[in-house]
Amino acid sequence: MKIAIPLETADFEHRVAAFPETVKKFIALKEIVCVEKSAGQKSDIRDDDYQNAGALIGEDFEKTVKDADLILKINAPDEKELSCMKKGAVLIAQINALTDKETVNRIARAGLTCFALELIPRISRAQSMDILSSQMNLAGYKAVIDSVAVYKRVMPLMMTAAGTLPAARVLVLGAGVAGLQAIATAKRLGAVVYAFDVRAAVKEQVESLGAKFVVVDENADADAGTGYAKETSDEYKKKQAEAIAAQIKKADIVITTALIPGKKAPVLVSAEMVKSMRAGSVIFDLATKSGGNVEGSVYNERVEKDGVTILGYADEPSRLAADASFLFAKNVFNFASLLIDKETGNYNPDFDDEILKGCCIVKDGVIVHPLLKE
Repeated sequence: MKIAIPLETADFEHRVAAFPETVKKFIALKEIVCVEKSAGQKSDIRDDDYQNAGALIGEDFEKTVKDADLILKINAPDEKELSCMKKGAVLIAQINALTDKETVNRIARAGLTCFALELIPRISRAQSMDILSSQMNLAGYKAVIDSVAVYKRVMPLMMTAAGTLPAARVLVLGAGVAGLQAIATAKRLGAVVYAFDVRAAVKEQVESLGAKFVVVDENADADAGTGYAKETSDEYKKKQAEAIAAQIKKADIVITTALIPGKKAPVLVSAEMVKSMRAGSVIFDLATKSGGNVEGSVYNERVEKDGVTILGYADEPSRLAADASFLFAKNVFNFASLLIDKETGNYNPDFDDEILKGCCIVKDGVIVHPLLKE
């Protein structure tokens, strides 16, 4: 098979879907790999690095994907890119399929088979393929680093001859992969950290990292059983808002990470809460791409509101492009390996496999995923 890795052209995107290491592994499976010219440049990977790994270099997108059987991307292709892909090709990328139905329809009209990486089931066997975990892990780390770069005070407790500087107080809303990494990073920098999540099961994880868990209702639990949270009752939301408001007043830095798959991100921080924070405080909203957790946050922008800086950068993994690409490429190779016959190198997927079944959204031009058919 010919495997194509194009240059990503989306705004703020610096990652690439293959690393020289994964190129070598594909070639060991008897595949032909073609990487578009400069595809890895923003991830500090030279074309020579890909060539030394055995890849061909395509002059442009059209030549790279021409006759390609398998196309690996970070983001969903646009209409022009789809028009260059041959009918029957297999596309692997993060599609955001549950919220971007039009792109799914375009992929179907192009006659492709498509696997949406964000829909890979969160089961033990699929951990090495989980792009959401690998990328959000980096996002949680970078959100803290970027917040600290804006914050005009120190993070750890400092005792000096001139006086004592108190440790910063950090509040993390949402204790998923990004939230837990944000907690760990803030603790390493010496902050006093508090965290909140609607899933009671994560309390132990939060406390194991040295943070204090904010309890809203000891009897409530919004764990959907899939590694994500489900929507809560109006009564719980009222209690939640009161608890968060009390914590935000005392916080110097707030990191919000709350997402509900397929739905708009819940608004956890109101404009009134922002106003209650002292001047110079910083909020980082990691959910702006899905609507935002913070009232007043703007997708991929920095805004000032009542003396508080609100960061809405949605490209945090891309700001760590080299490591983000390395992890994404490993995830993609591990997933793509399920589609390849190890003896012949031919495309030979088992669509009864629960991993493939869980993330295949289009098969031979037909939308097949149950959530999308509905």
